[in-house]
Amino acid sequence: MKRKPFANKKVESVFDTYPRPLRKKLEQVRDMIFEVAASTEGVGPIEETLKWGSPSYLTTETQSGTTVRIDQPGWEKDKYGLFVHCQSGVLGQFKDSFGKDFDYDGNRG
Repeated sequence: MKRKPFANKKVESVFDTYPRPLRKKLEQVRDMIFEVAASTEGVGPIEETLKWGSPSYLTTETQSGTTVRIDQPGWEKDKYGLFVHCQSGVLGQFKDSFGKDFDYDGNRG
């Protein structure tokens, strides 16, 4: 899949600050977000922006989901993560599908 160009220069500048290995991993997650959204009926276009200084993805046109943020957790410099609103239920569904394949931070990361 060809990498989607950054429409938001502020988001691109945040990606530029990550160490190269972390940036590559976060770019892969970013690609998956756009790919899944494009292949899921009813999602609509994804807006890429910054929330709390982290690259964030939301469906402003359809409002069909919760904001997804990706970043390096402040407490884990060698890891990266995906973060959602704690009351969305997304992580519960994720845990049901993927179980112990990932590390989790409560009901938001």
